[in-house]
Amino acid sequence: MEIGPYIKLHRIQQEMTQAELAEGIVSSAYLSKIENEKTEASPSVISLLCTKLGIQLVNETDEVIREKCQEWFDMLSSEYDTEDIIQKYQELNQLMYDNPSADSLAMFEVHKVRYFLVIGEMEKALSQINKLTEMTGTFDTLHQFYWYKFKGNYNSVASDFDLALRLYNIAEEKLNQIDLSEEEIADLQYTIAVTHSKLRNTLEAIEYAEKAISIFRTTYNFSRCAECHILLGISYRRIKMHDKAIKNYNLAKHLGELKQSKQIIQLTNQNLGYLYSTIGENEKAIANYEEIVNEPELMFLERLTATTSLVKEYYNIQEFDRAQDMADMSMKLLEDAEDQERYQLFYYIMHTYNYAINQEAEKFESLVIDRFIPYLQKHKDYANLVIYANMLADHFEAINRYKESVKYYKLANNTYEELISL
Repeated sequence: MEIGPYIKLHRIQQEMTQAELAEGIVSSAYLSKIENEKTEASPSVISLLCTKLGIQLVNETDEVIREKCQEWFDMLSSEYDTEDIIQKYQELNQLMYDNPSADSLAMFEVHKVRYFLVIGEMEKALSQINKLTEMTGTFDTLHQFYWYKFKGNYNSVASDFDLALRLYNIAEEKLNQIDLSEEEIADLQYTIAVTHSKLRNTLEAIEYAEKAISIFRTTYNFSRCAECHILLGISYRRIKMHDKAIKNYNLAKHLGELKQSKQIIQLTNQNLGYLYSTIGENEKAIANYEEIVNEPELMFLERLTATTSLVKEYYNIQEFDRAQDMADMSMKLLEDAEDQERYQLFYYIMHTYNYAINQEAEKFESLVIDRFIPYLQKHKDYANLVIYANMLADHFEAINRYKESVKYYKLANNTYEELISL
C-alpha cells in the first residue's frame, strides 16, 4: 500500500475528517490528492501528517506483526475455540495500533469482516464493510480477493445467496493474479459449492465440491474432506442418486471418527436420517437421529434439530407416545433458548405435532392455516411448506372436509413443482 492510501486508512480508522487532519499542514484539497495518489507530497508534509495521526512509516516489528496476523487469519478458517480467536484478536488489535504497519493493517482491517461473522456480530461486520468501502479503490489484488470473499460471507449469512455468489465469483476471478495456498483456493471453491447448494444449483454444487475435495485430499485435511462429502451427499440426494449420497455420508462419518469430530459425526447422522426419512426407511432414520440425541456433549441446535426430526418419524409410524416424549423434550429446549425468534420454525413444528398428537383439531387448524403456512410462504421454505400443506390436507380428508382437503393438496403440489424447478 502506498503512503497516500496508508494515511487515508489511518484517518478513517481514527474517524478524522480530511479537514481535521489537514488543518495547519496542507489544504483539504491537497490532502485529498495525496490520499488518492494524484500528487506526491514532500517528505516533510508526509512526516507532519503521520505525526498528527500518531503513526510511523517504518517499524522494526513489521515482520513480527505480519506473522501474528497470518496466525490469526488462519485461526478464522480453522477449528479454533471462539474464545481463543477473540483473545488473539484483542492482542493483535492492540499491537497493530501500538506499532502500525501499512500492509498488515489493511489486511487486518479486511479480515475483521470475517472475524465479526465468526463470532456472530453481524452488525459489526456490516459496519466494518461500510467503513472500508471508501478504501476499496486503494486495495491491491490480494486485498480485493479477501474483500469480495468476506463480503460474500456476510451476504451468505444474511441469506442473500444470489449476491453472495456474485461476490464469490469476482473473488474467484482474482485467483490467477495472486499467489495463494492450495488450501485457500479450496476453501473458496467449497464456499462457492455451499452457495450453489443453497440456491439449489445442484450440478454446480457437485462440480465445486469435487474441485475442493481434490485439494483437501492432497493436503490431508480430513475435516474439510468430510465437509465436502456431506455437501456431495446432499447434492446426490436431491437428484435422487441415493446410493451415492449414502456413500458420501458414510465417508464423511468415517473421517469424522478419525478426527474425533463430534460435530461432523452429528451433522452426518442428521443428513443420513433425513435421507432415510425421504425414502421411507423410518427405522434407519430414527437410528441416526437417536445417535445425535444420545450424544452427551451435543450443542443446542443439533439437539433441537434431532429431537424435532424424531417427533416427525415417530408420528409417521404412529408411535404417538414416543412422539409426545420427543415433543416435550423439544419444547423444553425451546423454553431455554435465548433467542426465541431465531427458532420460530421449531416452535411452529412442535406445536403442530403436539396438537396433532393430542387431537386438538381446532388449535391444529388455526396454527397451521393462520400462522405456520404464512410463515413458510414468507420465508420461501418450500420443502416444509409441502410437508405441512400435505399434513393439513390429510387431516381434512380424514374428517371428510374434502373441499378444504383439495385446497391444501393443491397447495402442496404447486409448491412441490416450484421446489423442483429451483
